[in-house]
Amino acid sequence: MSLRPFHLAFPVHDLAAARTFWGELIGCPEGRSSDGWIDFDFFGHQIVAHLLPGMAPPDAGANPVDGHDVPVPHFGVVLTLEQWRELAERLTTAGMDFVIPPHVRFPGQPGEQATMFFRDPSGNAIEMKAFADLGQLFARA
Repeated sequence: MSLRPFHLAFPVHDLAAARTFWGELIGCPEGRSSDGWIDFDFFGHQIVAHLLPGMAPPDAGANPVDGHDVPVPHFGVVLTLEQWRELAERLTTAGMDFVIPPHVRFPGQPGEQATMFFRDPSGNAIEMKAFADLGQLFARA
């Protein structure tokens, strides 16, 4: 299966903070930019941080999943387990304040996955996940 890259534009309150977070900490190469936005290569997908000075933090709703309050809305990408472990280690070492720390969700069940949730400097919720068996991505119980 060949996937087309997705595009996601999201608000940020500070482009310099977005550049440091997405570019340096998460490791997303920067593409085009202007005084009002920055493109990032988010593991082959295009995300665009749009400056909205004075923006209010995103509404922090949550949905209970596997004993955790999952922030809604959120976005992320499915990594390989190796990429996920490297990112989890990098974020932990950097002192990331996780919403939900790195862990394995649904162990031994259909859809077993490594997951972690955190927020960018503007409060956008991010989930990064990985599957030992990518065939479990859409597994049903």
